[in-house]
Amino acid sequence: MAEKMLVSGNEAVALAAFDCGVLRGTGYPGTPSSEILDEFSKLGGTAEWAPNEKVALEVAIGVAFARGRSLVTMKHVGLNVAADPLFTIAYCGTPGGLVIISADDPGMASSQNEQDNRRYAIAAGIPMLEPADSQQCYDFLCRAFTLSEQYRCPVLFRLTTRVCHSQCVIERRRNAAPAPAVKYEKDVKANVMIPAFARIAHHKLRAKLADIAAMNDSGDLVFETAGNTDLGIIATGISAMHAREAAPEASLLQIGLTYPLPMGRIRAFAAKVKRCFVIEEGDPVLADACRAAGIAVESKDEMFRFGELNVGRVRRMLNHDLSPEPVRPAGKPPQLCVGCPHRRTYEVLRDNQCIVAGDIGCYTLGVLPPFEAVDTCVCMGASITTGLGLRHALPEAEARRVVSVIGDSTFLHTGINGIVEMVYNRPATGHVVIILDNSITAMTGMQENPSTGRKLDHTPAPKVVIEDVVKAIGVDHVDICDPTLDREGFETILKQRLASNDLSVIIARRCCLIAAAKVRSYETAAKEEK
Repeated sequence: MAEKMLVSGNEAVALAAFDCGVLRGTGYPGTPSSEILDEFSKLGGTAEWAPNEKVALEVAIGVAFARGRSLVTMKHVGLNVAADPLFTIAYCGTPGGLVIISADDPGMASSQNEQDNRRYAIAAGIPMLEPADSQQCYDFLCRAFTLSEQYRCPVLFRLTTRVCHSQCVIERRRNAAPAPAVKYEKDVKANVMIPAFARIAHHKLRAKLADIAAMNDSGDLVFETAGNTDLGIIATGISAMHAREAAPEASLLQIGLTYPLPMGRIRAFAAKVKRCFVIEEGDPVLADACRAAGIAVESKDEMFRFGELNVGRVRRMLNHDLSPEPVRPAGKPPQLCVGCPHRRTYEVLRDNQCIVAGDIGCYTLGVLPPFEAVDTCVCMGASITTGLGLRHALPEAEARRVVSVIGDSTFLHTGINGIVEMVYNRPATGHVVIILDNSITAMTGMQENPSTGRKLDHTPAPKVVIEDVVKAIGVDHVDICDPTLDREGFETILKQRLASNDLSVIIARRCCLIAAAKVRSYETAAKEEK
């Protein structure tokens, strides 16, 4: 029986995962994907926040090796962290369904770049599905699991910000794709990628992709809407929705399985129209593929490569309108919350003219007024290692001003290796790392992490103690303080550590103001259960 529901794309993915019998959902929170696993857990699914995306994918691979269905969620830059196992599991394949969500962020609503992860599908040789709305999120995810199991391969599932967060009515069909029974079967040649086996696996992968391409040419993941033959539009994802509204009279070919492409269908469609235009957000991946295959298509001008598309921009694209785009109204700039425990830390760093290697999280906002106390920010975990590089390169007087700042969740994500590097390749002037521990993963929506002592569903879990970790690695000094309550004490410790040649970690610990009430409720619930 089908039931109608108004849901976002993220909620539709969670519903489909539950209805498909996903055995375990893993991931790391990152906008715009963060809600998926929370919603899956609320439905009754088993889900976990892993320390990082690489770990999440590897856990999911293990589940799929046992023929269980697994779902991995992350934002687009998270796939960079998971790329190592991604490329190898494409060779191995898995007997169980393995679907990897890549939630891309055109326009950088909450990201440091606009990378287009369709290129990962091509580079790794992994089929990719791209839904255009919540209904397709639901339907395509069910199909992704059957596709993964049919061809024994992982499937990339590319969402974008607008698809993740916009809502539409869907029809939910329980047991749409019944899950197979869990079972492990030894298959060393498939699952152990030593060179001798990998060479064979690579040939099998390319043959598999050829079979999927042939299926795509004759399958039901390409949607053609007949219209005026003067203009034909080829589109993927949310761009197909924009195209339908911008040019309702045009013929439209929406491609759902976007790698490997259905070149036969594309060629036949292009031959039926006088003018064929490719509409896509991000890089001209689809347009370049069409041209490489000798299919004459028009594509967007370079100015439309940046940011999200909308109906107005699509109309301009079709007309090759290169006049300046309307200036968007200035929004309220983001800022650290009033009462945020990070504020005092940045005031001290600013007032002491520190060179601050920053990281990804709420505390990145320390780059903005009134603090202006962050000098670099590259990627998750880079604050420690970038700071070490600065320490190695700068003259002594300036090197002693360098401080690395990282959050608790980010430290556990990819910061631990930086501490290992700091101990192993010690700068002559030592180094100072400040871990801003607000007891939650705040910026992506108050998710748990291994240091909070709670699981994804906020129930109790073993707690990773950050100070114990850094002490065990070999740091000389570990100080714990609360700059909000004792600014002077924090500043005194900072000055002492900067003046020494020692390796120091200062843990600035105070719970996020917004999360504090929720944390108390979780702790109360845990006590009541006991």
